[in-house]
Amino acid sequence: MKIPSFSLVANNGKTYTEADFASGIFVLYVYPRDMTPGCTLESQNFRDLTDNFTKAGASVFGLSKDSVASHQKFCTKESLPYLLLSDPERELLGALSVWKEKSMYGKIMMGIERSTFVIYNGEIVKEWRKVKVPGHTQEVLEFVQSLS
Repeated sequence: MKIPSFSLVANNGKTYTEADFASGIFVLYVYPRDMTPGCTLESQNFRDLTDNFTKAGASVFGLSKDSVASHQKFCTKESLPYLLLSDPERELLGALSVWKEKSMYGKIMMGIERSTFVIYNGEIVKEWRKVKVPGHTQEVLEFVQSLS
């Protein structure tokens, strides 16, 4: 599947589109919210393995509906060396089908399903849905290394 069309701003202020993902290997991890416990742990795990992803030829990006300002604070607080894309209108989140009905404490609401996508030359070649954080980043890294 080709990566859907999008135009989103990252925490560096630059606008990214699907064309920026047309050549190379990219890991796009989708998470519910900046500075929450599970999302912080997942982001730290990707941070800690960033050099390994780089050696395997991959660039890491995070994606949530949080604002660019929130992403910048999160990157600074957690020393995240990669970019976070802001999707407040759920443009890419909707196209990737990660904006879903969820149940929390018996209450039904809409939210982001934690997911990860590996994009190779503009094509989504692997996806993980309903991600459980422990061990996930290592699994993604091993898949990316198999592409090299």
